[in-house]
Amino acid sequence: MTSHLLAVTFDASDPAVLAQFWGGVLGRVMTVDQEGGIVLPPRDDHGFKVRFMPSTKPRVGPNRIHFDLTSSSDEVMQSTIERALGLGGTHLDVGQLPEEGHVVLADPEGNEFCVIPPGNTFLADTDLIGAVNCEGTQAVGYFWSKALTWPLVWDQAQETAIQSPRGGSKVTWSGPPVAQQDGKDRLHLELATSVDGDHEAEVERLVALGASRVDIGQGDVSWVAMVDPDGNEFRVHTPR
Repeated sequence: MTSHLLAVTFDASDPAVLAQFWGGVLGRVMTVDQEGGIVLPPRDDHGFKVRFMPSTKPRVGPNRIHFDLTSSSDEVMQSTIERALGLGGTHLDVGQLPEEGHVVLADPEGNEFCVIPPGNTFLADTDLIGAVNCEGTQAVGYFWSKALTWPLVWDQAQETAIQSPRGGSKVTWSGPPVAQQDGKDRLHLELATSVDGDHEAEVERLVALGASRVDIGQGDVSWVAMVDPDGNEFRVHTPR
């Protein structure tokens, strides 16, 4: 019994505007799903969707999740930066040092992301979204490795990373100190159970691994709201 990573979802004040930005940056075409979310489909069968849902809750502080975008050359890196700025992105100062090399930007709703220079061996052979970069403890990296049955590809100095056996984007956790969570994060992970799986049994498996069910006012829906051991919200959908 397993789940797969279905989507990384943005809560957005204006989902259409944010989807247009990210569609332009990632080179993906927008669609609308059965729940009314605006979706950027994955470019291959082992990728995940990027999804945008309306929210009236204000953004409070930095996000705990952001994308690291890869570059195959200096020219590609500059092109990604210029494309993002042309679509409404902005430069962002989060205390990064010039020698670190990466460029920090924000999308039109202030969500941070990084453009990584070429030659980064850690993100070699990933996707344009090289990593879903998360604030989190070593223990939560272990949790997600078991939850998705993705092997650990990094586990040093309390920093962890996992990656699907089929390749693609990595999911990383930076280890302590973990920033305090102020209000609801604007990004969260969405899982779906396997086609032949038992949804309730999968939820109970995740609980046994250290997750908890939560009530976020979702009402009568087909998915289950949960939090991981660090308190980050995620959702578990029926098979897709």
